[in-house]
Amino acid sequence: MSGVGYRQLWAVDPDGWRAAGTAWAGLTGPLDRRVDGLRTSGGRLRGGWSGGAATAADTRLAGLRDELASVAPALIEVDQVLAELAGRLAGAKARLTEAVAQADAAGLLVDRSGRVHLDPARVQPTDRAGVAAAAMAAAGVAAALGAALDGAAAADRVAADRLAELARAADTGWASPPPPGRPAPGAAPALVSAWWSGLTPAQRRWLIGREPALVGRLDGLPAAARDQANRLRLDGWRAELLAERRRLLSRVPPGPLAAIRLHGVSGRLAGLDALVERLTSGGAPRAYLLGLDPAGEGRAVVALGDPDHADRVLTYVPGMTAGLDDAPGELGRAARVLGRCAALAPGERSAAVLWLDYDAPDLLTEAASAGQARDAGPALHRFQEGLRVSHDGPPARQTVLGHSYGSLVVGVAAREHGLAADALIFVGSPGVGTSHAAELGVPPGEVWASSAPDDVIRAARPVDELGRRALFGAAPLAAVLGWPGRTGHELWFGHDPADPGFGGRVFPSGRGGHTGYWEAGNPALDGMARVVLGRPL
Repeated sequence: MSGVGYRQLWAVDPDGWRAAGTAWAGLTGPLDRRVDGLRTSGGRLRGGWSGGAATAADTRLAGLRDELASVAPALIEVDQVLAELAGRLAGAKARLTEAVAQADAAGLLVDRSGRVHLDPARVQPTDRAGVAAAAMAAAGVAAALGAALDGAAAADRVAADRLAELARAADTGWASPPPPGRPAPGAAPALVSAWWSGLTPAQRRWLIGREPALVGRLDGLPAAARDQANRLRLDGWRAELLAERRRLLSRVPPGPLAAIRLHGVSGRLAGLDALVERLTSGGAPRAYLLGLDPAGEGRAVVALGDPDHADRVLTYVPGMTAGLDDAPGELGRAARVLGRCAALAPGERSAAVLWLDYDAPDLLTEAASAGQARDAGPALHRFQEGLRVSHDGPPARQTVLGHSYGSLVVGVAAREHGLAADALIFVGSPGVGTSHAAELGVPPGEVWASSAPDDVIRAARPVDELGRRALFGAAPLAAVLGWPGRTGHELWFGHDPADPGFGGRVFPSGRGGHTGYWEAGNPALDGMARVVLGRPL
């Protein structure tokens, strides 16, 4: 498709490229089964055969297993390349459609070759003013058409280059061991990025295939590398949850504590299965698995669209009770903001990340403390720094959105550690741990908040220590929602960010309670998307 023409771009099918990528990624399943078959065969040979020939055969089988296993990251990489191509082509087609609509509005025609002409049925040659206006419009239309075609051609070149590198690797070897030395857990993203940049593609694939636990969790690595590594671990994570569920089911009688644990494991397993369905469905935009941990309540970091190649990146931090069991639903909220961004700016590339990499409160008594938000701060700081250093091309506009207790996580991280963010959004907030927007370290005018008129969080007023203890003993819900009789704009964790006196900017929300901000037709959804895009509200 190099040197993309007007007719080619009209005819291109982004979904076809996306489906082709999904098919390539689907080959990892048969590949894994073949590797397991070789492992089983090797075990049988060792059980009944000894001597030099047996040792040589075992070595050969091990080599074949390693060669096959090294292909898996490359198969996922093909899927990533084709999904990125599909997304960029879809954006180019959207820009092309906009240009044609612009031409039609100006009384112009665009022929099959992409040339712009005056429409004689709408603008008469004798109409000098009309002809002059159409001529001026034609220059803008031609420029818009050229930009769309250039974007498609650039996408084609990038995809072709990456696929050519993979083809060369098929001849020279997919993977090769890297030099010793690995970044320590929690290393600065800039140092991680510098280490990764010093490796060859073959060394990177070796690490992805042999040390996926390391690669999958390192902030500062490209989203594509983390996604490849974490996808390779999905079967193992699911096996862990299944084994845990079998252990709990084996207890007869199970007992109340075991029953609670069984319910939790079943919920996490269902959440994991739903995430896997989204990861493997081939839906647009492609999902990138940037982190997952099934332990405890479970954690997940999932991007919709590749944040390393997006012009706008949203990081969404959910609140109380969030865990692996409801991660698919939380991801749906991020998807709705992203969908609204696509509707408002169809030619731009946006990505949205669900960041559920902290221990969210499960109980109201836990949610009354800022402790878990403080614990989450360093990880959110590193993640945002990682997005910045791994981004390819001009810096993206990065926005961090916190809902409910998640807004406190965002506020505390911004105040105490700093966030690589161009804008912050708080919805349904109980306070963000500060008294004024200026303490959050983002550009003036880029702290945004919304609170629904019927959101119960509006009642979250503080109480004194004696009142808090009494309320916790008698009515924990009342303790969190506040002490009757207190007035003003102080919420549980500081000044209400949706109050103009906080110093931020407020956008409206319709009724919908504490979780209705993402509902279709709610002006809050439009407001969140416009902040992500940097568009005026």
